[in-house]
Amino acid sequence: MSFDDLSRDQIQALLDERLTAYRALQDRGLKLDLTRGKPSPAQLDLSNDLLTLPGDDFKDAGGTDTRNYGGLTGLLELREIFAPIMQVPVEQVVAGDNASLAMMHDNLVFALFHGVANSEQPWGVEESVKFICPSPGYDRHFALLEEYGIEMIPVELFADGPDVDAVREAVKDPQVKGMWLVPTYSNPTGAVVSEAVAAELAAMETAAPDFRIFWDNAYAVHHLTDEQTKTADILALCAASGHPNRPVIFASTSKITFAGSGVSFLGSSPANIDWYLGHLAKRTIGPDKVNQLRHARYLRSEDGVHALMDRHREILAPKFAAVVDILRDRLGDLGIASWTEPRGGYFVSLDVVDGTASRVIELTREAGVAMTPAGAAFPYGDDPRDRNIRIAPSFPSPEELATAIDVLATSVVIAAAEQALA
Repeated sequence: MSFDDLSRDQIQALLDERLTAYRALQDRGLKLDLTRGKPSPAQLDLSNDLLTLPGDDFKDAGGTDTRNYGGLTGLLELREIFAPIMQVPVEQVVAGDNASLAMMHDNLVFALFHGVANSEQPWGVEESVKFICPSPGYDRHFALLEEYGIEMIPVELFADGPDVDAVREAVKDPQVKGMWLVPTYSNPTGAVVSEAVAAELAAMETAAPDFRIFWDNAYAVHHLTDEQTKTADILALCAASGHPNRPVIFASTSKITFAGSGVSFLGSSPANIDWYLGHLAKRTIGPDKVNQLRHARYLRSEDGVHALMDRHREILAPKFAAVVDILRDRLGDLGIASWTEPRGGYFVSLDVVDGTASRVIELTREAGVAMTPAGAAFPYGDDPRDRNIRIAPSFPSPEELATAIDVLATSVVIAAAEQALA
């Protein structure tokens, strides 16, 4: 029976029932963590052969000793593996150190101090700098902007990408210098930017001639089904539309091999790559090429990447299915929540009754389940409807995950009933 069909007495009875179950969960002394999309130990174990590489031969395919300085663009043989995944010519790909977030940070800071390849002046001397932020989105993207005082403009993220009409209106402002996008299996909703939406963003006229799309393709190969969703070719679309410098594409092996010891990648136009390397050369003499060499030897090819991700899927897909099954079983008939059923990526996005997400997170915490704060997927941590909750199923064991989602579902009902009875 739908929650809306229940009488006040029935809602009170439901609340009493769920509070009893909740107290029993509290009594278990749980200490579970669903805060971040971290690979589980079983996933990390898939790449343990990396620990034996590169062996005694430290030279790359060109004969360069990777233990020494230099090689700002990174190893060619590794870039050749990831260039087709990123849909970028290999000569326009830079392989870096372990975090693509660091590359995003550098691009923002270099732009603030120097402007980008076709800027008239540094972004930092502008009266203000603004970024479009499709929401719900990735909290670390928003934290970077907030760190440097860049104003965030939220626009709604639909299943096929951002609200294009809202973006078109926002870019009439010359102080709007860019936007974030996770194009494939976005964090947290699992949305996939369609070819049509990507083409509109590529061709769109913007008041700022140096407008950038930060295209964070973090989950390009992170499929949860047999269907391998293809990412729109934003670089080609922008070039064909006369805006070759618009996209800056990021990727990494963080959720492919070792989360803390992977390799990051940046791809863009020749002008943007020259600009980036010119400033990067002042910050570093070169990346960790030994780590890049071991990745190249372990992964071997693009097919090797996909084969490894198939093994990740065997671990992850049952966890995502369990989350959806428990939510459907516990909340489906009540009509007080909706959730995504992503085809890939690392998250399930849960929407609860408006005004109750913060209370739900408080309840889960008090029962021993840590989750990302309510509102984290919105600029400034402000979900205007206080309804969105990000679920990260990857790290816990299947048994721990089932318990955590039980706590979450119980908390959703309690918060909804409390609000209805207030």
